Amino acid sequence: MIISEIHIRHLIEKALNEDLKDPFHQFPTGDHSSLAIVPKHSVSEGYAILKEGGCLSGLEMARRIFQYVDSTLTFTTECKEGTWYDKGTILFQVKGNAQSILLAERTALNYVQRMMGISTLTCQMVKRIEHTNTKLLDTRKTCPNHRYTDKLAVLHGGGVNHRMGLYDMIMLKDNHIDFCGSVQKAIRQANQYRAAIKPPIPLLVEARDMEEVNEILEEGGIDRIMLDNFSVEEVAHAVKEIKGKVPLEATGGIIMENIVDYAETGVDYVSSGLMTHSFKIIDVSLKASLI
Repeated sequence: MIISEIHIRHLIEKALNEDLKDPFHQFPTGDHSSLAIVPKHSVSEGYAILKEGGCLSGLEMARRIFQYVDSTLTFTTECKEGTWYDKGTILFQVKGNAQSILLAERTALNYVQRMMGISTLTCQMVKRIEHTNTKLLDTRKTCPNHRYTDKLAVLHGGGVNHRMGLYDMIMLKDNHIDFCGSVQKAIRQANQYRAAIKPPIPLLVEARDMEEVNEILEEGGIDRIMLDNFSVEEVAHAVKEIKGKVPLEATGGIIMENIVDYAETGVDYVSSGLMTHSFKIIDVSLKASLI
């Protein structure tokens, strides 16, 4: 996953401003709790402790947030993103100006907790299908303005990113096809379009039944067929009929309870929005002490 440094700094700045700046300008800017009682030059040390087990994600975002607030803060860790840690693990330590630590604390923990929730659920789903060759894909059902971190957490959990947005893939779904008139007409027009743009981008086409699958195969010129809301039995039939001629993705209604059944059909991919819209955050707490 490639993301610009400018974009990351923009995310952090907006997140911090939610805490520091009143959008209605009724109150002065700042962390008034710390400004009121914490000496300006006091030095402290804090450590983030994991209050339940989970797959680590968000560590780098936390480091960036603390050091965006105050570049003199020292951030240290022995942990690694994408690794499962048990309750009680110290995820990181931060040392320096106490006001700076308190200012950055909540924003940093929010990212870690959310990203760990996503990576942990992803890890649990991936483990269920690790005996197959099927890859787990995410979707665009992410928190607005936080797609990068949501999808990064999926990677840390062992999943695979689908398209990042509307800009890096042509994905023809049922409404596109219906607006166009037919699936074969849609494929032809899409291929004319992508031949004219640089760089070229993949073309995925959604099928609602085996009749559409056969029409897609007859037209050709696509990179993957998405089997939308097919039953397990229908996916197994499609895999058998297509015999690896084109990669297949099962999508729609893929949850923890049925992911193994879909993966065991031999389908190449299963995609699910579950990891980024139905996760539970992993509780992390920052404990501070004067030194």
